[in-house]
Amino acid sequence: MKILVTGVAGFIGSNFVYHYLDEHPDREIIGIDNLSYAGNLENLLALNENQKSRFELIKADITDQDAINKIFAERQVDGVINMAAETHVDRSIHDPQVFLKTNILGTHNLLDCAKRSWYAHGTWLPGKKFLQVSTDEVYGSLGPMGLFSEATPLDPHSPYSASKASADLIVKAYHDTYGMPMNITRCSNNYGPYQFPEKLIPVVIQSVLERKPVPVYGDGMNVRDWLYVRDHAEALWLVLTRGRAGETYNIGGHNEWANLPIVQLICDLIDEMAPQLGGNSRKLITFVKDRPGHDRRYAIDATKIEQALGWLPAHKFEQGIRETVRWYLDHQEWVRSVLKR
Repeated sequence: MKILVTGVAGFIGSNFVYHYLDEHPDREIIGIDNLSYAGNLENLLALNENQKSRFELIKADITDQDAINKIFAERQVDGVINMAAETHVDRSIHDPQVFLKTNILGTHNLLDCAKRSWYAHGTWLPGKKFLQVSTDEVYGSLGPMGLFSEATPLDPHSPYSASKASADLIVKAYHDTYGMPMNITRCSNNYGPYQFPEKLIPVVIQSVLERKPVPVYGDGMNVRDWLYVRDHAEALWLVLTRGRAGETYNIGGHNEWANLPIVQLICDLIDEMAPQLGGNSRKLITFVKDRPGHDRRYAIDATKIEQALGWLPAHKFEQGIRETVRWYLDHQEWVRSVLKR
């Protein structure tokens, strides 16, 4: 199986590449990325020579029909994992249009190009599948109790989550209308190496290291479920190869945390790992005005993927966040480079 992975130089995409090529030494990846601000070639510099020989990177935008059609025409693509997306909620509030273009129109273009390549005379070629990587944010906001299941109605509250929900529905429509073999996955908040420093965890780490105010929205008690990115990568491969066509699978980390305790934990870990900074990093925490439409709580019911595919996250949050903080401390050159870009 030769897979096409979009958004391959981004956070989740690059981690998937490392995981996949580590776990499958006889397999290949075709990766595409438009190398926007969050798509960084430096994320892939740690590939060894064997991995590089099985990885092809093409600079392309998923909205470019000619470029995507050419990839399908010239290469034997068996599966697509669509991770290319604009993802930052704050950016979507300030500039929704780019989110609608990439996340909706780009997904449709990929579907259409795949259909041209895989569908002939009313029949789909065997062994093909399209995997749409989505988010739990499409479900909206939970109260203090309950979990999102795959049957939870979509209720997005930001331009970002609305664009992802729209893309999910287009993917589903290609299955329902044309019979395209596909799956949709909806994951909780990812964290780990190579995350662009605009999301909560890398922002907090970098702010503490630079002894700058650590911004916390509202009262800091918005709750998210946190998933280590390499655990997510393993789940995606299982869904692509073993998921039942047409099904949606939630992927959760079994780690519900409010934002403020996460920030406090990161402060304490940096005090432990970098005592030369002087300690008492919690004093840097600064509460700021909440962002518009900020969902109060997300929580994932991942029973379906556990029972159907045998997947469980390997990392507890306390372990994963310690490894993540250590990675950022050891890779400050990478942080400075991406921030400069």
